[in-house]
Amino acid sequence: MTALIVLERGRLDELVVVSRRATRETGTRMGLRPGDNLRVRDLLAATVVRSANDACRALADHVSPDFLLLMNRRAAELRLRDTRYSDPCGHDGVGTYSTAADLARLAELVMQQPDYVELARLPRVRIASADGRKFELRNTNALIGRYDGAIGVKTGFTSGAGNCLVAIAERDGARVLVVLLNAPNRWWNAVGLLDSAFQAW
Repeated sequence: MTALIVLERGRLDELVVVSRRATRETGTRMGLRPGDNLRVRDLLAATVVRSANDACRALADHVSPDFLLLMNRRAAELRLRDTRYSDPCGHDGVGTYSTAADLARLAELVMQQPDYVELARLPRVRIASADGRKFELRNTNALIGRYDGAIGVKTGFTSGAGNCLVAIAERDGARVLVVLLNAPNRWWNAVGLLDSAFQAW
């Protein structure tokens, strides 16, 4: 949802000044420092490809101090009736929840954004801050570059939700979307489900 809101806003070349709060994000990070300047599109790349929470928070802070309100309003507009956000980076929190059905719907919507599709299918991405500090980030989605036809969408993990994956693969005119929540063996499970769907097709 954070990526969708950023993309719908459309100001990908704006410079973002990274806040101290963003650099204190927990979980997966890219190593931002307070005062770093990066373009929105580069922070989005880090968010989509690497699931970098410091980049995600920097984007949310840049877009609006009421970013959570924007997220929940957009969810309501999209009729994601079983989804609620309390953190822009997907951390566990009171009032954060979703379902496989809502995540599938959201995945289809965000994959209509060409910039998201381009990022989600990259095995790795190289970006740089305005002062030339370089970052090379590897995709957290192990299917990308390894599973025939895989084109996205997003991985996730929290202690409350476990290992999660929303994956889309395309072959011979067939498009398969898989949502796995709290899946200890998400890669094997995803491959099995995708293989079964393509074989049935």
